[in-house]
Amino acid sequence: MRRTGDLPIKQCEQCQRPYRWRRKWARCWNEVRYCSERCRRNARLARRRA
Repeated sequence: MRRTGDLPIKQCEQCQRPYRWRRKWARCWNEVRYCSERCRRNARLARRRA
């Protein structure tokens, strides 16, 4: 078992906040770009408007 401080960290492309690895992302961690579903949706809306 890992400690919380030992988990990898990424920065969200939408809100620029750091987020940690989650177990549900174990198989797709390299493809994860956003910290939440809300940020993912907002990024799609921003691309459509631009």
